[in-house]
Amino acid sequence: MGCESSSRTRTRRAAWLVGVLMAAALTACGRATGPEVHLTIRKGSSFREAAESLSAHGLVRSARVFGLYAELRGHDRNLRWGTYVLRAGLSYEQLLDALRAGRGIVHAMTVPEGFTIAQITPLLVEALELSADSVDAAVRDTALLHRVDTPAPTLEGYLFPDTYTFADGTTAREAVRLMVERFEKAWKPEWNARLAEMAMSRNDIVTLASIVEKEVRRGEERPVVAAVYLNRLKAHIPLQADPTVQYALGKRPGRVYFKDLRVDSPYNTYRVVGLPPGPIASPGSASLQASVSPAKVPYRFFVAHPDGHHEFRRTFAEHLEAIQMVRSAARVDSAQRDAAAQKAARDTTKP
Repeated sequence: MGCESSSRTRTRRAAWLVGVLMAAALTACGRATGPEVHLTIRKGSSFREAAESLSAHGLVRSARVFGLYAELRGHDRNLRWGTYVLRAGLSYEQLLDALRAGRGIVHAMTVPEGFTIAQITPLLVEALELSADSVDAAVRDTALLHRVDTPAPTLEGYLFPDTYTFADGTTAREAVRLMVERFEKAWKPEWNARLAEMAMSRNDIVTLASIVEKEVRRGEERPVVAAVYLNRLKAHIPLQADPTVQYALGKRPGRVYFKDLRVDSPYNTYRVVGLPPGPIASPGSASLQASVSPAKVPYRFFVAHPDGHHEFRRTFAEHLEAIQMVRSAARVDSAQRDAAAQKAARDTTKP
């Protein structure tokens, strides 16, 4: 009697399982017409956890049924971890194929405004598991250099700062081309009319914008800083932009010393009058906008306070006075900070 009951139970369970899997197969024959769904299957996740994530994101109705279907197909142990972009409506078989082969895996990467190619390269290397040499070759692609019309040897300035989602297997050339295309989309058509009015090329504007990007810490100062550099260009005064010297030396932002100003480079705007041959970083939309629509101001000089904001002046004599004022203010601030630190130290030692 017990054996017959156990046999009937197994029979009913087998029938239920077949029914479940047949229903799964029928409901799995959909089309990928739904919205894109982003989900991450963390490294080390089991297939059960992946199925639960698919269910939580509405890609399958039942994590258990999908798991059983995968077990029947013999694919419940084949799984690639990563961030996926999948469309709702995929069949169970299509989902299994995606998880097994990594189809739909994407790699996210964010390029901040003002980053140079030297800073972008390791981001691409890490995000897409590329070699640095492949990225170096991609940013020197002659077709793309001709496309953006820059005389510089690389695409510096044209890898637009943004957040990118690359498909798995994206090559260095494909990634770089996508970043250049993002720049082209960011460049507004109405800016082309301004080029003729300013007697400048697009490469000139991108170069100017890259210097503005590296100089400015407060967004509202961008149009004024751009105007200062344009006023100096019109007067044939060297730009004397510290970021260009840092770029020539391959240095990170920081203090520029007198010895640095002697570097023999077309990017040294202390020695060379005019703009450098190309951008020194990737400017964002705000710096591009400021460079084609600068403020209408007479300033030709500026000096930065320690907190990043600038003092703008018309003449060199006024500029020297501003430098002394900034230095004096910095000394006062430093003294006040030292006094506050000493007081805090005394207070902590009081019983």
